[in-house]
Amino acid sequence: MIALIEEACAGGARLDRACEAVLLSPRTVQRWRLHDEISPDRRKAASRDRVPANKLTEAERSTILETANQEKFASMPPSQIVPKLADEGVYIASESTFYRTLRAEKQLAHRGRTKPAKNKRPDALVATEPNQVWSWDITYLSTTVKGLYFYLYLIMDVFSRKIVGWEIYAEESAELAALTLRKAYLREGIAGRTITLHSDNGSPMKGATMLGTMQTLGVMPSFSRPSVSNDNPYSESLFKTLKYHPGLPEKPFDTLDEARQWVAGFQKWYNEVHQHSAIKFVTPGQRHRGEDEAILNKRALLYEMARAAMPQRWSGVCRNWTRPAEVSLNPNKSAQNSTSSQAKAA
Repeated sequence: MIALIEEACAGGARLDRACEAVLLSPRTVQRWRLHDEISPDRRKAASRDRVPANKLTEAERSTILETANQEKFASMPPSQIVPKLADEGVYIASESTFYRTLRAEKQLAHRGRTKPAKNKRPDALVATEPNQVWSWDITYLSTTVKGLYFYLYLIMDVFSRKIVGWEIYAEESAELAALTLRKAYLREGIAGRTITLHSDNGSPMKGATMLGTMQTLGVMPSFSRPSVSNDNPYSESLFKTLKYHPGLPEKPFDTLDEARQWVAGFQKWYNEVHQHSAIKFVTPGQRHRGEDEAILNKRALLYEMARAAMPQRWSGVCRNWTRPAEVSLNPNKSAQNSTSSQAKAA
C-alpha cells in the first residue's frame, strides 16, 4: 500500500489525495513510514476473519428457509410472512433478514405456486427434402368493416419454402384448419410418408378436430412455446413478405372472394417468381421440384469462368452457390452457432 502511495506521489499526486483513494489517512501512512518493517494493520475493520456479531448461524438460516417454504407461506413474500408469524406469537427474524436470506438462495422471485412453469423448447426439426416438415399459422386480413377480419390459413414446406396449402375463411376454428390441412395433404400426394407439422399454440392448432385429422393422416404435431413467436419463424417471415408485398391492395378487402383472388395471385408469385434469399435465390417451386441443383451448378460454373477470364477483378473466392442440403427448424444453440459459422465462411 505504501509503495502504491509513493508511486502516486512521485507522479505528482498530493499525499492526502493519494491516501483518500485507498481509504487511509495521511497520519496513518506517516506512522507506517517510521517503522523499518510495516506493522500490522490495526484498524478496527481491517481483519478479514472478523465475524460480525449479528451474523446468522446455520441453524437460524435453515429455520428461515424451512419456514418460508412451508405450504402456507410458500407463495407469500416476507412482508406477508413476518406479520403472520407475529400474529401466531412467533419471531424468527426481521423482514429484511428474510429477504436477504431468500435472495441468497435465489428463492425470492418466485416460490411455491407463484413459480412460473418452464416451457420446454420444441425439439429441433431437420428437413433434407420436400414434404418432411411443414409449418403453418393463421394471420388476419383487414376488411372494410371495422373490427371484422378474414383469416388466412397458410401452410408452407420448410425445406423448399413453397406454399403447399392455403384457405381464407371468415372465422378461426380447428375444423377449418383440419380441412385446410387435408386439402394440402391430398394435393401434394404424400400419403404414407412421415411428415411433421409445426405450429403455435392457438386453439385452432390444438383443437380436437385438427389433432384427430393429423392422427388419421399420419402427421406428427409439433408446437411452439406459448407466446414465443420465434419458435415458428418461417411462417412469421412468410406473413411479413405477404403483408409488405407491393401488390397488396391499399384498401381492405370487401369480400372473401376478393381476398381469395389476391392471395391466389400472391401464391403464384411467391412459389414461381420470387427468388428466395434463404435458398440461394431460386424460387420455392424450383427447389420443391428439385430443379434448383442444376440452376445453382450452372451459376457456379458461370462464376468460375468469369473469374478465369479476368482474375484481377476477383480478390477472394467465388460466390458460394452450393445448394443448402438441409433446413433446421428451432435448432439447438450449438447447431445454430455452427450454421452461422459456415454461413460466414461462405
